[in-house]
Amino acid sequence: MADQDAVVPGHTYRIGAVSRLTGVPADTLRVWERRYSVVSPVRSDSGTRLYGPDDVSRLTLIKRLVDRGDAISSVANLTLDQLRERIRGTDLPEQKSQPERPCRVMVIGSSLAARLRREAHLLDDIDFVGLYDSREAFFAAERPAIAPDLSVLEYPTVHGDQVREIGELAARCGAARAILVYTFASRATLDRLDARRLIPKRAPLNPRELRQWCLSRPAQAPAEDAEDPLDLSLPIPSRRFADADLIRIAAASPTVRCECPHHLVDLVLSLNAFERYSAECEDRNAEDAALHAYLHASTARARTLMEAALARVVAAEGIALAAPEGEI
Repeated sequence: MADQDAVVPGHTYRIGAVSRLTGVPADTLRVWERRYSVVSPVRSDSGTRLYGPDDVSRLTLIKRLVDRGDAISSVANLTLDQLRERIRGTDLPEQKSQPERPCRVMVIGSSLAARLRREAHLLDDIDFVGLYDSREAFFAAERPAIAPDLSVLEYPTVHGDQVREIGELAARCGAARAILVYTFASRATLDRLDARRLIPKRAPLNPRELRQWCLSRPAQAPAEDAEDPLDLSLPIPSRRFADADLIRIAAASPTVRCECPHHLVDLVLSLNAFERYSAECEDRNAEDAALHAYLHASTARARTLMEAALARVVAAEGIALAAPEGEI
């Protein structure tokens, strides 16, 4: 592999590595930078372009949008958060041309409920089965006889300690899908929401967008060869269990008639080991730094999922850990 593809200190990448990681040809990348300023890489003393994780994430999302039909000029100057939100919009399921019946929608939130009361006459293809000004009003009201197709929850601000409350509220609504309309929330908090059941949408939510959600079919499973690009600008999630905790869990006698707790510990330990290995390769092997950065992030995501499963087993088994469960 040529030297121009090597990584430089600080986890910045040269153009060849970025091209392989994002799928954007190097020549196309140079054109996008010159004409549209999609990213602004720093330059080394010798004039070589050096890209950071944010640049890689921007280019990955921009390529997805361009591949789906967006003009490069329309997405080149969007922020990283705007690109992520636009991706969620393009991932909306295909619309039905002729819905069989009005979409049943439930709304909880003072300003949004008030607005939709005023604009209900503009949405004759939507049946509002409940417009509640607050959670308290929702809990006090009699439930509709037929469950809604879509619930819309309005939270001006969302913090980490509200994630469980929001998830429980969405479940109580009984809809197959729910949208969380928010104004301010951290990326870490939004990432904790269950994307399959609760979809975050930055306020405002206008009638056209609401109709689009109502007319959409349930999301279909992605094709087997569909790639879910990782966002390398996000921090690697911290470990949930220390090694001592994992050893304690493995040594506990399970009450369930299977070895699932032990197998889960083995999986998490293996993922921990490979995560460390891929991070070391990312630091030491300059030629394949882009690939190892992807492997490191992929392994960390897999490890986080398995830790969540293990935490559920620990709670079900009543296993006491050496220290309170949390990040280490």
